[in-house]
Amino acid sequence: MLPRGRPRAMGAAVLLLLLLLVVGFFLFGRDPDYGLGTTATLDEDPYRSRNLSASSPQLLLPPKCEVMLHVAIVCAGYNSSREIITLTKSLLFYRKNPLHLHLITDAVARNILETLFRTWMVPAVVVSFYDAEELKPLVSWIPNKHYSGLYGLMKLVLPSILPPSLARVIVLDTDVTFSSDIVELWALFDHFSGVILLWLDRLQQTGWEQMWKVTAKRELLTLMATSLADQDIFNAVIKEHPHLVHPLPCVWNVQLSDHTRAERCYLEAADLKVIHWNSPKKLRVKNKHAEFFRNLHLTFLGYDGKLLRRELFGCPNQFPPGAEQLQQALTQLDEEEPCFEFRQQQLTVHRVHITFLPHQPPPPQPHDVTLVAQLSMDRLQMLEALCRHWPGPMSLALYLTDEEAQQFLHFVETSPVLSMRKDVAYHVVYRDGPLYPVNQLRNVALAQALTPYVFLSDIDFLPAYSLYDYLRASIEQLELDSRRKTALVVPAFETLHYRFSFPNSKAELLTLLDAGSLHTFRYHEWPQGHSSTDYSRWREAQAPYSVQWSADYEPYVVVPRDCPRYDPRFVGFGWNKVAHIIELDAQEYEFLVLPEAFSIHLPHAPSLDISRFRSSPTYRNCLQALKEEFHQDLSRRYGSAALKYLTALQQARSRA
Repeated sequence: MLPRGRPRAMGAAVLLLLLLLVVGFFLFGRDPDYGLGTTATLDEDPYRSRNLSASSPQLLLPPKCEVMLHVAIVCAGYNSSREIITLTKSLLFYRKNPLHLHLITDAVARNILETLFRTWMVPAVVVSFYDAEELKPLVSWIPNKHYSGLYGLMKLVLPSILPPSLARVIVLDTDVTFSSDIVELWALFDHFSGVILLWLDRLQQTGWEQMWKVTAKRELLTLMATSLADQDIFNAVIKEHPHLVHPLPCVWNVQLSDHTRAERCYLEAADLKVIHWNSPKKLRVKNKHAEFFRNLHLTFLGYDGKLLRRELFGCPNQFPPGAEQLQQALTQLDEEEPCFEFRQQQLTVHRVHITFLPHQPPPPQPHDVTLVAQLSMDRLQMLEALCRHWPGPMSLALYLTDEEAQQFLHFVETSPVLSMRKDVAYHVVYRDGPLYPVNQLRNVALAQALTPYVFLSDIDFLPAYSLYDYLRASIEQLELDSRRKTALVVPAFETLHYRFSFPNSKAELLTLLDAGSLHTFRYHEWPQGHSSTDYSRWREAQAPYSVQWSADYEPYVVVPRDCPRYDPRFVGFGWNKVAHIIELDAQEYEFLVLPEAFSIHLPHAPSLDISRFRSSPTYRNCLQALKEEFHQDLSRRYGSAALKYLTALQQARSRA
């Protein structure tokens, strides 16, 4: 990151950034934290600083469609992965050229960002990943006290990992926000002189590697360790080789730390190009125009990312992988068809940000179980109670807007219960479309579970306090392994009371059941959903017992992590779990009911989708059409063995 606090260092850092853009262009031009060329030091005459922007040469912008702009960013960890999204939004909002992002990441950030950019599907954006682990040995010999650790030194050696054919690259910090088109910054390269526009192979010819290493070793004799990471070394190199520096207008790096006077860089808001939150306080920094800068940043933080999927007007189509076929499928849909919303939702590719918050998975254990569920903003209040009931790992998919994702972040950070749980993985699936993509959400959460087994639950159920330990013990005692196709059934109950004393044992639950305070789940609305569990037998059972599949059966089960995925065609309300249980049965899973297991559904306001299901005949007709298509697909996959499912559906329809 840029200097934190000392005027002397701040000025030097300015030169450092300049060097980056100047010399090899990116020599260092690609650096994780600093990356923007900037103006002269802020200790200089304010009039001169202000006029750097005005006195800049007239920029000749490159052709809109023909020139791809290259941007390099170093990103490590969960929090930086969130920061880079806001930066990317500001880049995409203003850009008119194709972009190639070169992301130097650790394993955590790469896993997150690969998924995010693949599902974002932004036209005319290419993303390349580079392993930061390869750079660590090249800088690990440098003593460093900066909080960024080795990642703060990597700009020194970036030429060794970026493609030799790459001539120019702009290096950005993850904590910057653009307020203009990055092509203007790119155009400044045309005004560099001397050695400014060196290609990467020329960098090797200048002896850069030897230059910085010699300087670093000499400086470390007196510094003992760097406090500003690679900036200390850059500053020393610049002092000896001032010809490497080309000053840029400071509007390209308006620094918002406590010891800068950023207002010297601009006269009007329109002058601003890049805002740099280079203070540990970030948005809480005190600055003359801090409120304006915060509003700019928060605008992009909550900006709907799907709006940035727009094509570059006037440019040839540059679809990301799979996007062209998807677009063709969408255009073939009939908007007048009654089930158009269902068809459209099935084709929607949602942006997915896995492990949205820092996550520490538990050590691998052969019988461990992850609770898998999905939720939207209106069920957020159930998370704390769930964490009290389930002490084991969880994988939760949340269906949120960009703005709601920030509200969720604040909710977790301020919750004493949630903020303490690092074994809960939250995956944000960004809202897109009119219907709730329930099975797509379940599949996201299921795919990110890391334990051998998963408990497929819903967010409005609270498991028995002892269920996590009981499930692990049962898996071990039954000698299950990931190759045995067994689904352990957790009997489901419900209460209609908002204030409810949760039972601590099966005996207490039976007492509440007999008193009418509890009921078997949906016994009065959808009895076929759980009747095969055979609650009468469960009352007396001392050992697990096998049950057979029946029409519309949808129990909550514990299965191996590699179980069949949910059918994503089922969106909104209805038959989403039923179809999954059919798939398990078709693949010959055995259903075993656990005698001491239970989970209880809590009352809540009905969702919009269930209200539509109850009130709209068209909605119900569309669901019926999806059921029939599902059975047709079953027949294609399983042949005559799938006939029993179609027969059961027809019998259920005749009874209705």
